[in-house]
Amino acid sequence: MSALPVAECAVASVSACLTAAAELAFARTGRRPEITLDPAHVAAAVRSEVLLRDPAGRGVPGFAPLSRLWRAADGWVRTHANYPWHRSALLAALGVADGPDDVVAAAVGETIAALPATGIEQRVYAAGGLAVAARTAGQWRAENPPDDTPLVNAVALGPAGVLPAPGELPASGVKVLDLTRVIAGPVATRMLAALGADVLRVDDPARPELDSLQVEGVVGKASTTVDGRTGAGREVLDRLVAQADVVVTAGRPGALDRLGLAPGRIADRFPGTIVATLSAWGTAGAWGTRRGFDSLVQIATGIGAMTSVDGDRPGALPCQLLDHATGYFLAAGVLDALTRRCRGGAATHVSVSLERTARWLLGHDTVAATAGEVDPDAYRVDLGGGWSGVSPPGMLDGRALSWPRLPAAYGAAPAAWPLSSDGQ
Repeated sequence: MSALPVAECAVASVSACLTAAAELAFARTGRRPEITLDPAHVAAAVRSEVLLRDPAGRGVPGFAPLSRLWRAADGWVRTHANYPWHRSALLAALGVADGPDDVVAAAVGETIAALPATGIEQRVYAAGGLAVAARTAGQWRAENPPDDTPLVNAVALGPAGVLPAPGELPASGVKVLDLTRVIAGPVATRMLAALGADVLRVDDPARPELDSLQVEGVVGKASTTVDGRTGAGREVLDRLVAQADVVVTAGRPGALDRLGLAPGRIADRFPGTIVATLSAWGTAGAWGTRRGFDSLVQIATGIGAMTSVDGDRPGALPCQLLDHATGYFLAAGVLDALTRRCRGGAATHVSVSLERTARWLLGHDTVAATAGEVDPDAYRVDLGGGWSGVSPPGMLDGRALSWPRLPAAYGAAPAAWPLSSDGQ
């Protein structure tokens, strides 16, 4: 049996981030810190949402009942319905009434079993939901010929200003506005926080984050909510963007354009700002306007086929590597952009996608499968409020990275800079 080199690629992504951090430190201070990275720590870090423990010491639920594989008339379909609005869209697309999970799941399964996989994919996406037909890697490449977009793409936006005075850590004093959610984006921004950045996460109060991700996604940051649909909320967002050194967004390309948050628009209104964007499928072609998550990208790009146990039912990677690796690569891109800005270069638009990371992973040779276990307590730290989880991976000059602040209540921080020492 063979497997994709998950452990090696996870280490490569974190190493890229730490290397970029060391280069930023050198650009700011004239001294490059020594990097140390424990592969076992990385293995725990890329499973952080699985190793998260609530105040009672219990793990938290992973996928919702309707986020799963289903057999279609001619193959397999993977749906994602962790968020209530995605569940509603899925059921509306399939003509299934909501109700108890077991009853709904039976009805969804019966409906999907009678339809072709790609037909379900098209129907659900048209309704605003998420579903993908399982493909092999060859089928995905045939439908979506790969381009030469770099793993971490960087495009100049215009002249950049100077950075704040350097501090103890590579990104000390850098203000990062975090407009991301779920896993990949928050991984990037919390790593920037561990490297010294002041990170303010902003959520839509009408669409709160899932309970467990209210801890995992805000550790190391201040957390606030702003309603961008109101005039007052737009003014707050404009003020935060104007004061930020870096703005990080994630989601369906174009979804935040109405708020004036397209990269080019930010560059025009707030020159010198570094913009970092994360998408599931990239921005080109029919898939470039679609939503997506790690589990869906694995199935669509052929990773599911490569990890199948029986050659029929798609498998999955042992962790959500696409999310985590893409997050670390995005953080690396931001750090590189800060280095360019420090050296008098242009402000930059940094972009990454889960699909591009999947192609990078699939481009590696397979390796012998191993059954290595991660000690759940070896890298466990307090996350505040009785929660515990994995500490940030890596050491600089022999000093372990740590979260600069523990999260207070989700959304409780004021929507303002600067941040106080406790993140409120």
